[in-house]
Amino acid sequence: MAEQVLRTLMRTTDIIVTALFSPAAVAAIGLADLYARLPLRIGLGLGGGAIALSSQDTGVGATANRDEAVTQAILVSAVAGIPFVLFGLLFAEPAIALLGAPPNVARMGGTYLLIIFLTAPARHVALVAARSLQGTGDTKTPMYVNVVSNLLNIGGTVALGLGIGPFPEWRIVGVGVATAVGNLFTATALLLAIHGGWTQSSFARPHNRTITKQLLVVSAPRIGEGIAATIAEFPFNAILLAFGTEVNAAYQIGRRVYQQVTGPLSRGYSVASSVIVGQALGNGDPDRARFEGWATVALGLLTVGGIGGLLFLTAVPLVRLFTSDPPTLEYAADFARVYGLAAPFLVSFVVLAGSLQGGSDTKTPFIARTSGMFLFMVGFSWLVGVRLGYGVTGVYAGIILYYVWSTAIVGAGFYWGEWASRATAMMKERGSAEEA
Repeated sequence: MAEQVLRTLMRTTDIIVTALFSPAAVAAIGLADLYARLPLRIGLGLGGGAIALSSQDTGVGATANRDEAVTQAILVSAVAGIPFVLFGLLFAEPAIALLGAPPNVARMGGTYLLIIFLTAPARHVALVAARSLQGTGDTKTPMYVNVVSNLLNIGGTVALGLGIGPFPEWRIVGVGVATAVGNLFTATALLLAIHGGWTQSSFARPHNRTITKQLLVVSAPRIGEGIAATIAEFPFNAILLAFGTEVNAAYQIGRRVYQQVTGPLSRGYSVASSVIVGQALGNGDPDRARFEGWATVALGLLTVGGIGGLLFLTAVPLVRLFTSDPPTLEYAADFARVYGLAAPFLVSFVVLAGSLQGGSDTKTPFIARTSGMFLFMVGFSWLVGVRLGYGVTGVYAGIILYYVWSTAIVGAGFYWGEWASRATAMMKERGSAEEA
C-alpha cells in the first residue's frame, strides 16, 4: 500500500503544483493525461497477463515457466512503448488541440505529453516488472523501488515546477521532466534487481510459444479494456469542456482527491486479489480462490467504502487544497462527493476484476468496464447533461451509474463464471503442472 500512496501523492502533487499556475495548466495536464493513459493501459494490460501467469506458476511450483513468462512480458512491453515515442515527437500538441482545448492549453499540454511519451518504453517495463514480481509474492522489491522513485518524482515536481532553491523554474515542463525521470529510474532499478538475483524471479531465454500465446491472450482484453476506457475519456472530457474549462479542471481535481484518499487501498486490494487467487489456483484449490476473492471485496467495502463516506462529508476543505478559484472549487467539491458515493461500487469492481485476472479471465472486466463507460459515463452524461439540458448533474449521475453497472457485471462473472477451470486448463497447456 505504501507505494500506492506515494504514487497517488505524486500525481496529486502534479495537480497541486500546476494549480498554482492557473486552471488552464490543470486542464492541460488533465487532457495530456488522457493520451498518457494509453501507455499506462498497455503496461497494466501486459502486467495483468504477467501477474496471472507468474502467480499461478508460483503456486504450482513451475519456476522455469514463471521466469520465462516474466521475461517475455518485459520484452514485449518495451517494444510496445516505441510507437508512443514517435507519436509524442510528431503529434503531441495537435492531439491536445483536437480535444477542443484553447491554444494556450494545447501548447502546455502538448509539451507535457511529449516529455511523458519519450519514456513510454520505460513506463511499460516498470509496470510489467513490478506486476511480475508481485505475482511471485514479492511485493517488497517493487515497493522499495517505487517508493524511492515516487519521492524523487515528487521532489522533482516541486523543485523544477516552482524553481525551488538552485533549480530552474520550468513550470509545466518541470512537472513532466520529474515524471520522466521517475519512469526511467523505476524501470532500470527493477531490471537490475531481477538480473542481479535479488528477487525470486530471474530472466530466462524465451522459447515456449505457448507462454507467449497465453500471455497475449490474457493481456489483450486487459489492454483493450484500458484503451477503450481511455478512448471513452475523450468524448467525456469534451462534454466537460462544453460546460467550461473550470468544469474540466474541477473534474480533474475532484477525481484526484478521490484517488489520493482511496486509490492506494483500491489498487492494493486489486493486486492482492490477483496474487492470492492465482496462487490458490496454482495450488489446486479453487474453493479457497473464491473465498479469498469475496473476502477481499468485504475488506474493500469496509475500508474504502468508509473513506468514501468521509470524503463526501469533507469534500470542500479537501478540494480547497488544490484550487481557490470559486467556480472550480464548487464543481470540484461536487465531483469529489460523487466519487465518495461511488466508492463502494468502485472498490468492489477493481477487487473482483483483480480476482478474475488471477484466474486468467480478463474478458469479463473488459465487457463490464467498456460497456459501463460508453453507456453511462459518456452516453448517459451526454443525453441527460447536454441533450436534455440537466447540465453537470447529468454527468454526476453518469459516473455513479457506470460503477454500479460495472460492479454488477464482474460480480456475476466471479460468482457464475468458469474462470477457475479455465486457469487450470491453461496451466496444463503451458506445461506448468508437468514441471511441478
